[in-house]
Amino acid sequence: MSVALLAVDGGATKTDLALVSADGALLALARGPLSSPHYLGLEGSLDVLAELLERAASGAGLPTDDGPVTEVGQLLIAGLDLPSEVEDFRAAVGARAWSTRTIVDNDTFAILRAGTEQGWGVAVVCGTGINCVGVAPDGRHARFPALGAITGDWGGGYDVGLAAVSAAARSEDGRGQKTALEQAVPAHFGLATPTELAEAIHHGRIPQKRLGELPRAVFSEAGRDEVAAAIVQRLADEVVALARVALERLDLTEKPVEVLLGGGLLRPGNGTLESAIEAGLREVGHAITVRNTESPPIVGAALLGLDELRADAQAQERARRELDDAVAALEPEKRADG
Repeated sequence: MSVALLAVDGGATKTDLALVSADGALLALARGPLSSPHYLGLEGSLDVLAELLERAASGAGLPTDDGPVTEVGQLLIAGLDLPSEVEDFRAAVGARAWSTRTIVDNDTFAILRAGTEQGWGVAVVCGTGINCVGVAPDGRHARFPALGAITGDWGGGYDVGLAAVSAAARSEDGRGQKTALEQAVPAHFGLATPTELAEAIHHGRIPQKRLGELPRAVFSEAGRDEVAAAIVQRLADEVVALARVALERLDLTEKPVEVLLGGGLLRPGNGTLESAIEAGLREVGHAITVRNTESPPIVGAALLGLDELRADAQAQERARRELDDAVAALEPEKRADG
């Protein structure tokens, strides 16, 4: 027995896996740890998905040892940035035979589809890293390697955090402009000075990856601190640059088009960052609409899968509604913030 759709949004911090019927009904939603092969390797990533699929199938009363579980698998995974990485992942997941037909791509496509019913536009995601995809009405794609600094990228949570640590250190020793980050950054880790923080990172007492926790401190200071504001403006400039190039490649700068923002750093509520992005994109094209993706990425993965199944609008609407509600139940703190 199989159901219609296995949908996966596999990220660098968490993974959502959903089983959805052909009429859009949510049969099961399972959440687990990161599944990006960039961090876990190919087989490690698939092992995370296998455990989540087992859990979801059990909850839906479906066997996983009697042929494919679903007709279509739509797997959108962070870290699949190059065509070769997509092909390697598709071959490996195909060998596990979870679905009769499997579509694999980068998780940024989930942000775009979650944010628009028209199926085209530009999406920028900024979380652990930063990435962008564009889809034209005729189906052409624009995308970026998104391999970090070696491909010219700046703007994920770690980059913003590192910029804050550097600014705090330079404020303390006099090489840079005075900034409230000098106090706010070490305070986040329970320390008094940037020097104490540097020593703790250097000796391994604080893992360097925890710098990705600092963007919130930067955002909170940006309204009253020039240095923090400059970091936020740099992030906005990077978002605008990615979207601009995608729009130009697809000949969309003069057309009414949506630019969707997703990921932890682009969540609604950061007015300074949102305003800077909107101002930058107004210079690219006057018909561009900028907005945050209201639905979580797993919704986009499910809708793309239902597109493959040629599901009707009623099924699409049901899947969006039920997944929105299910994810909100997993994230009560976000629901309260919103």
